[in-house]
Amino acid sequence: MTSDTDTDETWENLIENFKPRLRELISVNRVLDYIDFMKPAQKEQIRQKARTDGDIAAADLLINVVITKPHNTGWFNVFVDALLNSGCVHAADYMQGNLPEPEVEAENDYCVLLIRLLSPSLVKMKTQEVCVHCLAQELINPEDSERITAEIRNNGSISGARELLSIIVRGRPGWFSKFLQILRETEHKHLYELTGGSPDCEKQDEKLSSLKGEPTGSPAAAESPEYMEINVTEDPETTDLYEGVNTKSEKLPVSSEPSQQPDGANPAAAARGPESNDIVLRDYQEEVARPALEGKNIIICLPTGSGKTRVAVYITKKHLDGRRAEGQSGKVVVLVNKIPLVEQHYSAEFLPFLRSSYKVERVSGDSQLKISFTEIVKKNDVIICTAQILENYLERSNSGEDEGVNLSDLTLIVIDECHHTQKGGVYNHIMMRYLKQKHKNRRLMKEQKEPVPLPQILGLTASPGVGGATKMEKAEEHILRICANLDASKIMTRSLGEHKKEPRKITLTVEDRKADPFGDVIKKIMNAIHAHADLSPTCDLGSQNYEQWVVQKERIAATEENQKVRVCADHLRQYSEGLNLSNTIRMRDAFGFLKKYHEEELKGKTSPDDDQNIKITVTERFLFNLFEENKEELQRLADIPQYENDSLSKLRGKILQEFSSREEARGIIFTKTRRSAIALSQWIQENPKFADIGVKAAYVIGGGDQSVVKPMTSAEQKDVLKKFGNGDINLLIATTVAEEGLDIPACNFVIRYGLVTNEIAMIQAKGRGRAEDSSYTLVEVKNSGVVEKECVNEYRTKMMDKAIDKIRALNQADYDKRIIEFQFQAIMEEKVRMTKKKQKDMNENPSEVKFSCRGCSKHVCTGEDIQIIENMHRVNVTTQFSELFIRRENAALQERLLDYETNELIACKDCGQKWGSMMVHRGIECPCLHVKNFVVTFNGKKISKCTKWSELAVRFSAFDYAEHANRVVDSSDDEETA
Repeated sequence: MTSDTDTDETWENLIENFKPRLRELISVNRVLDYIDFMKPAQKEQIRQKARTDGDIAAADLLINVVITKPHNTGWFNVFVDALLNSGCVHAADYMQGNLPEPEVEAENDYCVLLIRLLSPSLVKMKTQEVCVHCLAQELINPEDSERITAEIRNNGSISGARELLSIIVRGRPGWFSKFLQILRETEHKHLYELTGGSPDCEKQDEKLSSLKGEPTGSPAAAESPEYMEINVTEDPETTDLYEGVNTKSEKLPVSSEPSQQPDGANPAAAARGPESNDIVLRDYQEEVARPALEGKNIIICLPTGSGKTRVAVYITKKHLDGRRAEGQSGKVVVLVNKIPLVEQHYSAEFLPFLRSSYKVERVSGDSQLKISFTEIVKKNDVIICTAQILENYLERSNSGEDEGVNLSDLTLIVIDECHHTQKGGVYNHIMMRYLKQKHKNRRLMKEQKEPVPLPQILGLTASPGVGGATKMEKAEEHILRICANLDASKIMTRSLGEHKKEPRKITLTVEDRKADPFGDVIKKIMNAIHAHADLSPTCDLGSQNYEQWVVQKERIAATEENQKVRVCADHLRQYSEGLNLSNTIRMRDAFGFLKKYHEEELKGKTSPDDDQNIKITVTERFLFNLFEENKEELQRLADIPQYENDSLSKLRGKILQEFSSREEARGIIFTKTRRSAIALSQWIQENPKFADIGVKAAYVIGGGDQSVVKPMTSAEQKDVLKKFGNGDINLLIATTVAEEGLDIPACNFVIRYGLVTNEIAMIQAKGRGRAEDSSYTLVEVKNSGVVEKECVNEYRTKMMDKAIDKIRALNQADYDKRIIEFQFQAIMEEKVRMTKKKQKDMNENPSEVKFSCRGCSKHVCTGEDIQIIENMHRVNVTTQFSELFIRRENAALQERLLDYETNELIACKDCGQKWGSMMVHRGIECPCLHVKNFVVTFNGKKISKCTKWSELAVRFSAFDYAEHANRVVDSSDDEETA
């Protein structure tokens, strides 16, 4: 057992080690009030020292007395309590082992030093007003406020200001940004500028940058003789900020440290806030931007967190400035591929730096502004939007539907995450219009005609990838095709050198369960279904190969109208998902999923009005009974912790480690499915161990409704991401929706939980950890194969880097030749594709397309009965169709921003198979069909795979609102007359 003497020695060493910190952080007179083991004579000696030599010298004496033997019992706890009760909470943190991260500690030192440097001007503040705000923001406590007020009353405002400043610099890290905001709110514009809040205060930015070059090992460094020349020695009431300060001191070198601001931001620029229009680039950023500043089309390829967006803002500003200087207008469109990125780029990057000189606006799919996008483009200089909106309005102009938008209206297009500029992507549709016009312009110039002006193109990416290539030649070709699609004259990249931040990588492998009775019961059920349907799988149950096998069986059975095999395959798919869930999340979550599935299926077999008998087949009854027979056993096993998967244990340990070892942990867990993201979030919220260490978790998933899990609306996504950004949430569980572009500077750990896709996603996921000392952890999940996939991705990343180097080494003539060849090939392929599409549209008669129920094979309708609303929704409003379905409540009701809403599901009267949803369009109810719920026959041949309407090349007639509205009105008039 450890003796009291040994314990005392430990405390003494702790205090001695942190003595330099404590000297700075202790308010001596107040701490003395709470120490009862010290003799009155000792206390008076220390107070006298404070009066004659100041707090730091007195704190030094106080610490010496505290650690002097002999000690009273519990002396150390009394000392810590005295620190806490006197408001010296930051000093108490050091004594209790709550140490800040080194970079946080260093940043706090800079802020303290900056306040000392600026004190001659800061003491001129309206002290009483600032004091009130500091109390409200908890920078000071009520006792501090009384002391400051008394000092103002007895010795004046300046003396009170000195007292206030001496108190706030002793606070926990984070006080500086609050104080800066208080200066702004209390209209101390000059003081706010001096502390880094003004676009005109370049000298102070240099000063702050210089201070960052100081050694940070000792907090007292500012008082050492080596740094004395920055101390203020003149009368604080008459000395200006820069008088008495050698701003050219060689002892304060300019720091080359990368900042912790978003996307490579300069810390001083960030401190200046949204009023700034100064953009300062690092050397590598200036180098990659140079060709774009000369008007060339380029791709900038830099790692996540290296400031690509900041470079794009800089290029945008220079582009607009240059156009304005030449007496021409500029028009810049910034394209992103995800709705949350619209607001992020707008509020964090483009608006703060450009609004003083240019009009900036943002438009996304959930914005009402998209209706007037043409006007938005006309009235603003910079427009940030999702790519699909621009494509829609380019098409409107092309088809003559309305004025729309033309490429010639724009002078610069910035394409974020430009590696998506490939076949089938919306970026590529836009760029294909560009390339066609570019090559038309060549012909016009030969004919000595005026070419159509085209915008400059700037692509941004962290990783173009290799497109699944296994050989260097194919990797080069993939990257060159992206360059060709973007008409890039160069791909610009550069080593970040000292600015590079590479997260620590950790791989956590898992062990197989010693016993998995829960999984064994599920497999027993699956084997019973195999026997019932005469199915013989050749792969492991729950594996990816099994999933593909059972999906194929379901499609074939539906096409062949073999309802026994079709419904068995559908249930097997759910059990396979249950197995995977039990390997990923809690067994109780997997059981809940299976239970809910069977409850929904049973509910679907019951008519809501009880006047319609829905047929339950022998096979369906067998499947329902099979689950009921095993339900209690599954529920019992699901609640036995010792059978949980090892992946969850590894994840639990990793989360606890990250939050226990960091002052302010903030991380993202990427997982494969929406269901697992929701379940993991619930698991964390329900576990008291996580709550004890301050874990505040939430999930963010995609917004599309193709999944059986209710999707998130874009407003819900924005809300969660905003809370994660400001720290209200510190652990985000996300699907791949958050992999690209999400900029959270304080995010310091990333975990990929059983999810590995390609090398682009791996690079993007690693890049979400932006803070210093960030970590990237891969947690294996059974049947996921993530460790092997990660090795492949690392190899492909190296291949990609080599391919980019080889492309950059090409002489310009050879590069241009290959780019033009790929562009001509892309244009010819597009022409062939469009020709085939036109032929299909002309030849395929809607009357030749027939739809039958996937559940019972009953004929439902033909393509002639279907009409299309807003080029999106296929509806059947015929009287005959209305007699074939029943309505059910839609559990996943979503609010819509358009003039329609989904309020009910529609299902087959005979078998209960879902067919789609009932939507309200401009006051009229319209049954909206989902093609995946039908077996489609064309020209007598059944189509085995048809899960999206886009896969069915049939031109349905447009919905005639006036005709149908008139029919509805006539029908209601007849009812009233009757």
